[in-house]
Amino acid sequence: MSMDEDIRPVTYLKSKAADLLRQVNETRRPVVITQNGEPRAVVQDTKSYESMRKALGLLKLIAQGEEDVRKGNVVRQEDVFSRARKAIGKA
Repeated sequence: MSMDEDIRPVTYLKSKAADLLRQVNETRRPVVITQNGEPRAVVQDTKSYESMRKALGLLKLIAQGEEDVRKGNVVRQEDVFSRARKAIGKA
């Protein structure tokens, strides 16, 4: 499939929604919907959307961790394990 098949005008969405949904679910590629020649929305299958959300969540956690390290907000590994052992009663 060519890139042209991944860009559709809003009129296509209005008249062929079922075809569009079949396409995104079969190809797992998002389709950009345009209005007056400008991109306005993206239609994406639910599995790819959920995968993307999970990946973004992980990236956010990594960024937060990196920020903590830059600020010096860290705990030694030995201290973490010691606290964990105490919390579960194996100190």
